[in-house]
Amino acid sequence: MVQKAKILLVDDRPENLLALEAILSALDQTLVRASSGEEALKALLTDDFAVILLDVQMPGMDGFETAAHIKRRERTRDIPIIFLTAINHGPHHTFRGYAAGAVDYISKPFDPWVLRAKVSVFVELYMKNCQLREQAALLRLQLEGGGGKAAVGAAKEPAGLLAELSARLAAVEEQAEALSKQLDDESADAAAVATAAHLERKLTGLRRALDALEPGTGSGAASVPSQN
Repeated sequence: MVQKAKILLVDDRPENLLALEAILSALDQTLVRASSGEEALKALLTDDFAVILLDVQMPGMDGFETAAHIKRRERTRDIPIIFLTAINHGPHHTFRGYAAGAVDYISKPFDPWVLRAKVSVFVELYMKNCQLREQAALLRLQLEGGGGKAAVGAAKEPAGLLAELSARLAAVEEQAEALSKQLDDESADAAAVATAAHLERKLTGLRRALDALEPGTGSGAASVPSQN
C-alpha cells in the first residue's frame, strides 16, 4: 500500500487554509495545517512533507523568516517551498522569495488549476524519491543477503575440502594396513616392518589432526604432527 504524501499549508487566516484544502483535496494526499511560522516549524520536527505552501504575510514570524529556518535545518532544507502572497511588491519582492529558498512564488488570487498542477509535480517527485530509497534499501538487503550466502558458501568449501582429504587419507590408511598385514605374513625383515609402522604412526597423526579440523570438534587450530 502506497503511503500518502503530506503537504504543509501555512497561513494565519483560517479561510485561506480552507480554500487551499478545497483546491488540493483532489490530489488525495494528507493536508496538514499550520497557522503560523512557529507552528509550521513544530510540524516539520516530526513529519516529512512533500511540499510546503507558505504564506508570506503573517504576523510575528513571516514567510521569509520561516523559510530561512526551514532551510537551515538539515532535515528540512530540501523540502520545496511555494510562497503565496496577496501583495505583489514587484521583482525585488519576488527575488527575495527565491533567495529565501522558494521553488515558486505565486501571487493571490491564483488559478486553482495551476496551483494544484504545480503541487502535484512536487508530490510526484516526492513519491518517486521515496520509491527510490525503498528500492535502494531493498537492494542493499539483497546484497547483504548475497554476501551472507557467499559466506555460507565459503564456509562450505573448507568442509568439502576436509571431506575430500578424509576420503583420500582413508584410502591410504587401507593400503598401509594391507601392507602391514602382508609384511607380517611374509615375515619381512625388520627394516620393512619398522618403515610400515612409522607410516602408520604418521597416518594416525594426520587422522587426528584432520578430525580436529572438523566442525564441532573443538578448536580448529590443532597442530599438524611432525612428519619425522
